[in-house]
Amino acid sequence: MAAKEKGTEKAPGSKEAKGAKQPKGAATGKEPTAAKVSKTAPEAAAEAKAPKPRKALSGPPSRLFERYRKEIAPALAKEFSIGNPMAVPRLRKIVVNMGIGEATQNIKLLDAASAELSQITGQKPVTHRARKSIAQFKVRKGMPIGCSVTLRGQRMYEFLDRLTSIALPRVRDFRGLPSKAFDGRGNYTMGIRDQLIFPEIDYAKVDRTRGMNITMVTDAKTDEEARSLLRHLGIPFRT
Repeated sequence: MAAKEKGTEKAPGSKEAKGAKQPKGAATGKEPTAAKVSKTAPEAAAEAKAPKPRKALSGPPSRLFERYRKEIAPALAKEFSIGNPMAVPRLRKIVVNMGIGEATQNIKLLDAASAELSQITGQKPVTHRARKSIAQFKVRKGMPIGCSVTLRGQRMYEFLDRLTSIALPRVRDFRGLPSKAFDGRGNYTMGIRDQLIFPEIDYAKVDRTRGMNITMVTDAKTDEEARSLLRHLGIPFRT
């Protein structure tokens, strides 16, 4: 018989354990993964409080935005000799604010105003509280005194479209908006005395009339550019 190869003989008395366990990952050739580290209580609380990204609205773009992209933006670039398309003035956001001073005496008035503002804008309002106490108005610090909504993107253009084409024409004896109510930085604020001009509000369910302020924030460099932008978007300024 041929001599056995070197290293193949087993030492006398040695036994190979049947079914001996091998290190994890040795059979498959994969490196062992590190164990998951459990999160501490502060880390879990911070992750829970972190704001979640808002989902984009589905559906086709607003007709007013399409009109801005195809017609208004080229017209503004030509009017103000703007060569860079990114430098053309555009509408950034619309802030709709309701101040409810009587809410300090009756909190239900703020709840009703918040519900109406949600119907008008299609977005949940944010409650505003007093920053300091004012004795003569019986206002204490932290009291709820109003609510507001900030609209951007598609909701912003849809709200502006409804405002200019449906709501403002329903104002009694409407003769246009003042063209000088700009703040010097391209932002325009207008006042609405009655929420009933919006078709979303049911007249039978209104307990009292409420006014609101609507601020249109643009990235225009001058009030002249902002005025031209809003006029193209349908804001009926007085002539």
